[in-house]
Amino acid sequence: MRKIKNQSEKCKIKDVPRPVLGGVHNFYFLFLIFVFVIVGCLQVRSEKEDSLAVEPNVAALVVLGDYASGALAATGGVVTWTKMIQLGLDGVVTFYQPGGSFYLTEQHFEFFPWSNSIRISAQEPQSRFFWQLTGGKFTSLDEKGTIDTSTMALSSRDYAEIVLSILTAPVRFLDKSVGFIKSPTPVRKEGLWYYQIEMTYPAEPVASADAKQKIGQPVQPNFPKVIFFQNTNSSLIEMIWLADPQRRDAGPRSAGTQNKFLMVRGYDYKRVHKDAVFVPSKIEIFRADNRALIKERLVKIDFKNL
Repeated sequence: MRKIKNQSEKCKIKDVPRPVLGGVHNFYFLFLIFVFVIVGCLQVRSEKEDSLAVEPNVAALVVLGDYASGALAATGGVVTWTKMIQLGLDGVVTFYQPGGSFYLTEQHFEFFPWSNSIRISAQEPQSRFFWQLTGGKFTSLDEKGTIDTSTMALSSRDYAEIVLSILTAPVRFLDKSVGFIKSPTPVRKEGLWYYQIEMTYPAEPVASADAKQKIGQPVQPNFPKVIFFQNTNSSLIEMIWLADPQRRDAGPRSAGTQNKFLMVRGYDYKRVHKDAVFVPSKIEIFRADNRALIKERLVKIDFKNL
């Protein structure tokens, strides 16, 4: 677990003690020092200029509805969230397989609340992989092209979106590109009471940046139906149901299966660090049905050092 800072100190080459070596050796020694400093500066600059690490327009933020204000307050407050530009978490991930077996691995998660983006990376036995989801666009990079997805009962794209959704749920309620409808009465699920908050997408055609096509169709979401379940007591978003009734299911447990209905649960919210927001210290992803009832567990993530 770590928070990646947005600002860094300027890189300076300080006075280096002169080693007691010959002239040629001194030259190579100083050259190596120079290389190390330059590489360090480039790494700092790369982090600082990360295109996903955007800051929110605080003046334009509008908190609509008690569900939004409650979710933000329960996880640290809107002011604290505005300071969360980029956050990193390390987790132990369990992918459950048929017959009771499972695959255990470690993954690094970097999420960017205000650009609605996430990066997931891991060093697997076959090679290192890197997944990124931003602006609804998913990118998968594998150093050797040998990542075995048979350990996953859902697609890597769905997996990234689901993890991002539960980690940044309070900020999503500030997204002006979508709408939200809160149910007037709570429902009982898993022994607790929740308000259902459904995400809605614009149905009307939207303006296009293409001069030749002034009117374009709204972006098609990966999951057309998304419902957040907000605990009536704590105001925490503890479950999210993601559904696509039109999607074909490639099989009950096949590799990269395109599940129609999924449910994610977040447990035991804790601060990422002293001055940060609260996020779930444990996440579970389940197969669900068209009534948002939980079926078998597919994935478990236990974040470390929270």
